[in-house]
Amino acid sequence: MKHCIYLALALLACIGIAHAAEPQSASPQARVRVTFDRDGITATQTSGYADPATKRAITIDDPVRIASISKLVLSIGVMRLVEEGKLDLDADVSGVLGWKLRNPAFPRRKITLRHLLSHTASLTDGAGYWQVPLDGEFRKLLDDPKAWDAQHAPGTYWRYANVGFPLIGAVMERATGQRLDVLMQRLVIQPLSLHACYGWPTCIEATAARAVVLYSEGKPDVDDNQGKKPACGITKASDGSCDLSKWRAGAATNVFGPQGGLRISASDLSKIGRLLLNDGIVDGVRLLKPESVRAMIGPEWSFTGSNGLTLEEDDPIRTQGGFTCRYGFAVHTLATGLPGCGDDPFGDGVQRVGHSGNAYGLLAGLWVDRKTGTGVVYFSTGNDAPEPGKHSAFSRIEETSAAGW
Repeated sequence: MKHCIYLALALLACIGIAHAAEPQSASPQARVRVTFDRDGITATQTSGYADPATKRAITIDDPVRIASISKLVLSIGVMRLVEEGKLDLDADVSGVLGWKLRNPAFPRRKITLRHLLSHTASLTDGAGYWQVPLDGEFRKLLDDPKAWDAQHAPGTYWRYANVGFPLIGAVMERATGQRLDVLMQRLVIQPLSLHACYGWPTCIEATAARAVVLYSEGKPDVDDNQGKKPACGITKASDGSCDLSKWRAGAATNVFGPQGGLRISASDLSKIGRLLLNDGIVDGVRLLKPESVRAMIGPEWSFTGSNGLTLEEDDPIRTQGGFTCRYGFAVHTLATGLPGCGDDPFGDGVQRVGHSGNAYGLLAGLWVDRKTGTGVVYFSTGNDAPEPGKHSAFSRIEETSAAGW
């Protein structure tokens, strides 16, 4: 009898431990929220750890891999090159790439930067987009028929495609002769005095030491830098080496993460939001002309009921249609009010512009209301299986981060 009692107590203890662990595993590792207006930051909220292993508390100045918000920042770099006369939004990008970019099903239809920036280039992520090594050739991915939408010609259909942004990076590299991460330092990061980088090579040691560690399934997955700058910090060559002197313009820009590899803090990301609020000016620095900002916002595409997918196909978190219903040059408009659209995580019907981010357990957003001159940056980490949203196609953690917690 005594033995049975001990077994029962042990079983209850195990159940209690498991029950106690559930909220911890279901809760984000860290949360950050920064609100701002045209002049600067107005309020902040933080909770949790930038590095749970060392119990380093999160701050608004810790750089995080901000996922697809990287696309919006890259778009700013593209528009600067357009203003410099080095790129043309409506030209066939094949001329700059040095090889013909065509959907095999529509060989006579050119593909432009306007198409690539707005996810209307008839590309898909079916053949991949991130795995090409430093010494590889990204263009070979496009030989796979799965890389293309055979049903819709360029410019006619919205389909979220990460693969387009390494191609944009290749165009930028070929047009300037500069490595993408270095080029983005010149075009955006240094003029705005940001402590940020595409991949880690162009960030200083002190910035890399503050990296937010991204967790998946309770384990560190990305940027577990352990207080120092990574020896490589990008996708390595096929032999495991990381010799950046072997870089070739336009060959494999995916290694720097133009589609999602920007490391930037919430405080610095608020400066990008202020650029959108101030028609291209931040703290007295004019980075873009007002017409360039308006072109970015667009829209280039709005959902009509049958002209796009309205969600990212391989997104395991946001699976409801109507997530994206209006889009510009890597700028997403919220609360469109279009039929079948659940694009209002704030739940207030106010149209905002910006972009979301979702990768490696991170859920993030940068959104601005240009009418009131206000905005918000938020992110949370360690989101393995977040609860669906209550009033939108966004997750519940994104809805509460948007509104404040």
